Amino acid sequence: MNDLDHTDIEILKLLQRDASLTNKEVSYKINKSIATVHERIRRLKEHGYIKRTVAILDRKKVNKSLIAFSQVILNDHADSTLQQFTQEVAKFPEVMECFQMTGSSDFLLRIATSDMEAYSDFYNNKLAKLPNITTVQSFFVLKEAKSDTAYPL
Repeated sequence: MNDLDHTDIEILKLLQRDASLTNKEVSYKINKSIATVHERIRRLKEHGYIKRTVAILDRKKVNKSLIAFSQVILNDHADSTLQQFTQEVAKFPEVMECFQMTGSSDFLLRIATSDMEAYSDFYNNKLAKLPNITTVQSFFVLKEAKSDTAYPL
């Protein structure tokens, strides 16, 4: 963040909360010209600060009510094994996020399905069929206390 100034940070804060804001709306909120905002956003995208612009859906309305966090332990840690696992798990639409971890688990997956039956089908017919998995331990979300996509700047 060393090459970001106050204006860049203010733009990023606004766009993290509502990426549908127009350049005109952003310029009004930060008291800068539309041309300045347009150029700043272009530069922020070009330098990779803004990776993409998306719509965040209500998971319940799109029938993805069950969220599971699954800890995965592999039977070896060779580069090829780790790479194969990440490439294969990334193909599954149910896997929303995949993190390689330190500690007792090798990976943590965030999985979204419609219900327990759909999760069971995903587990039995996709995840459990991947090679080199020793253990999968899943935890199911009972209540979502906080869900945010904006990083504090």
